[in-house]
Amino acid sequence: MFDITQIIQELALVAIPLLMGITFHEVAHGYVAYRFGDPTAKNAGRLTLNPLKHLDPMGTIVLVVTRMIGWAKPVPINPAYFENPRKGIFWVSVAGPAANFGLAIGFYLLFNFFSMFQSATGTGYAEAFIGPAMLISFYGIIINVILGIFNLFPIPPLDGSKMLATFMPGRLAGQYMSLEKYGFIILILLIFLGVFRHIFGYVINFVYQIVL
Repeated sequence: MFDITQIIQELALVAIPLLMGITFHEVAHGYVAYRFGDPTAKNAGRLTLNPLKHLDPMGTIVLVVTRMIGWAKPVPINPAYFENPRKGIFWVSVAGPAANFGLAIGFYLLFNFFSMFQSATGTGYAEAFIGPAMLISFYGIIINVILGIFNLFPIPPLDGSKMLATFMPGRLAGQYMSLEKYGFIILILLIFLGVFRHIFGYVINFVYQIVL
């Protein structure tokens, strides 16, 4: 049975870092593609930090319900514009997870700033502002580290699969990426088997050790 109050409290804390993680991830893909000569994302209005442009309604609902898996609207990319398609696809794919890791570092710096501010001002301000700000920053670290690592898994259509495919011979790469139609099923199966929960349990513990 769902605890609505707990879900609302969790959403309030994770909403900002999650929206930032999704938005920066997708914009990074589109921006790097644009720098490699592909205007598709720019022409589609996807080089914007407005999260509403990147949210997928069904993916958002699934994320709220499961609190584990969800998805955004993929940024449209056309490798035909790339002078070197393999190089372009590789760096476009790297850009998304890199943006998440960059955000995680940013939230880590914010967490330390708020922590020092808390020590300097005492508990009064902490209860009203600093405490929630530190929690949001902490969730920002965890969420973006997980988003970055998750997207590096070599399961089509995740970014890791596209990066790996650029090192494969053309025919083999095509066969590998043809698994994309089964990608969602594979991800659901791995979640059901507890693989992601096990892996990300280690990730969260690692973040706890580094931050706290």
